[in-house]
Amino acid sequence: MAIGGGPGIADNRCVTQTPTSLPTPAITHDPLLALIQRAITQAGGWLPFDRFMALALYAPGLGYYSRSAGQIGAFPAGGSDFTTAPEISPLFGQTLAVQVAQALQATGTDELWEFGAGTGALALQVLTALQATGQPVRRYTIVDLSGSLRGRQQETLAAFGDTVRWAGELPDALQGVVLGNEVLDAMPVKLVARLQGVWHERGVALHDDQLNWADVPTDLRPPLEIDGPHNYETEIHPQAEAFIATVAQRLLASEKGGAAFFIDYGFPETEYYHPQRHMGTLICHQAHQAGGNPLAEVGRKDITAHVNFTGLAVAAQDAGLSLLGYTSQARFLLNCGLLSKPELLEQSISGRTLLLVNEHEMGELFKVMGFCTGQPFDALGFAAGDRSHRL
Repeated sequence: MAIGGGPGIADNRCVTQTPTSLPTPAITHDPLLALIQRAITQAGGWLPFDRFMALALYAPGLGYYSRSAGQIGAFPAGGSDFTTAPEISPLFGQTLAVQVAQALQATGTDELWEFGAGTGALALQVLTALQATGQPVRRYTIVDLSGSLRGRQQETLAAFGDTVRWAGELPDALQGVVLGNEVLDAMPVKLVARLQGVWHERGVALHDDQLNWADVPTDLRPPLEIDGPHNYETEIHPQAEAFIATVAQRLLASEKGGAAFFIDYGFPETEYYHPQRHMGTLICHQAHQAGGNPLAEVGRKDITAHVNFTGLAVAAQDAGLSLLGYTSQARFLLNCGLLSKPELLEQSISGRTLLLVNEHEMGELFKVMGFCTGQPFDALGFAAGDRSHRL
């Protein structure tokens, strides 16, 4: 077991080196850290990073998404750590609703499912837009591991009464349209590192009662061969791929099936595992600042990694879904009529809505991928600029 090193940092525009000697907090005074310490001890002294990440984010009552409901917001002054597209502009959900309406009609369903609903803003925007167009929605089900956010969601969506419900797990079969906005990036990832030509899995151990990086030799590999002899750190995504496969199985198990749309930041496989991206994409968010060292201030900041969209597409297709398309968020929103929204005329050219489509903001880094059961239909969001051939 080699102790030391740590994952690199990738922000939305560049890859930078992370110092390996960042301080880590003592274990003894924080209940979440005490829980992680016990988990490391029970595991024999070494915990794989995906297990650590799951505890840091989702340990009941202790993890980052369980402690409070204030993580998401437009500005750090309110105590939030990051924002999402529905918080930036209501036009995001209103435009997405155009695609949702088409998918409901194409699949002959009247239900929606959203995973990781955040503040409930996206659900509010989509339901309001569908209601305005007369599109029937019998039920909107939110599946969210964060119990602390449920109260915020219930308050936001109170006007829709019994139309909205909450579930802690998936049923054996589900039908309708599935939505996931920035949910895949928050799923625990495995870290692997090629050090002097030998692949290791990176995990967490204890040293003087502090969390420390620890590497063990492994048979795990990235899905692509990494050219060159240099040291290389990256992530692999078995949990996200298993999640997509499970959603596919449950859709296929229902009488009518449905469609699914996922919006997140990430790359196709050839870009994700490019030899020059040698420090991976793992990143933390706190007070609207991107930073490193997930072993510091555990439970007080978000931990995330970019999405490998090729892996997700393969997992969905292997499970029996058809690919509807894959494109940038900007192209998807434009295809669904963002520029035709009259609200845009009331906003200045520097308005926050433009953050959704500007290439140097969310427009290019964020991607949208769609699936359906049965034969694919011509989904509006992928009508121009479909990049499925790059997966």
